[in-house]
Amino acid sequence: MHPPIDTGELEAALGQAAEALRGAARVAVLTGAGVSAESGVPTFRGGGGLWEGHRVEDVATPEAFARDPVRVHDFYNLRRSWHKAAKPNAAHLALAELEREHGDVLTVTQNIDALHEAAGTRRLIHMHGELERALCVACGTSAPWNKDLTIETRCASCGKAAMRPDVVWFGEMPRKMERIYEALGACDLFISIGTSGAVYPAAGFVLEARAAGAHTVELNLEPSDADLFLERIEGPATEIVPAYVDRLLRR
Repeated sequence: MHPPIDTGELEAALGQAAEALRGAARVAVLTGAGVSAESGVPTFRGGGGLWEGHRVEDVATPEAFARDPVRVHDFYNLRRSWHKAAKPNAAHLALAELEREHGDVLTVTQNIDALHEAAGTRRLIHMHGELERALCVACGTSAPWNKDLTIETRCASCGKAAMRPDVVWFGEMPRKMERIYEALGACDLFISIGTSGAVYPAAGFVLEARAAGAHTVELNLEPSDADLFLERIEGPATEIVPAYVDRLLRR
């Protein structure tokens, strides 16, 4: 369990938050697994680099799917079932409120769940794809999908049994990178929430924002390895994100 938040330190940091947004017309937000963890969505990364007991190479690469599609489908079908039971938490709801109240906010998430949408966020990029979509390997059609996928599942467009989860696997290019870099280059405030800062290209977003002159903030359970943020607040996302957003909007 994380130690209690130092309320004095939090208040001081939130005071800086108000100053940061006072001149911030454009806000870019990056979210990672730490935002959804408190909704019961497992982060999967465990000891030895395993994902729920699986090697990444066995369940999260194009080569793994070509080699053993049944195993890959089983892995993501289980994840999909867990995601169905998850509900947005206070951090998701606070970010949706920030978008509604401030306006020019773009949220980029590394998560493949649909909790940001369920909370009400509309200006959203899933850079690693979406678990509730299926992609046809044969024709490239992407479609909403909330059921199990199997090697027999056929594409509604071309009729071929060539469906896979519409997520970004290791070795594949994240989605909408041009739009993301445009937002980072134009933002006045960059907020990174619940991410380790260890996986590129997302780990380099703070550098892009700082190069553009943005104020950079990390809200995380523990400090990431990237010592590049001008401001850091530690604690559970469900506590520090609503407090931070509230102070931003009450400025």
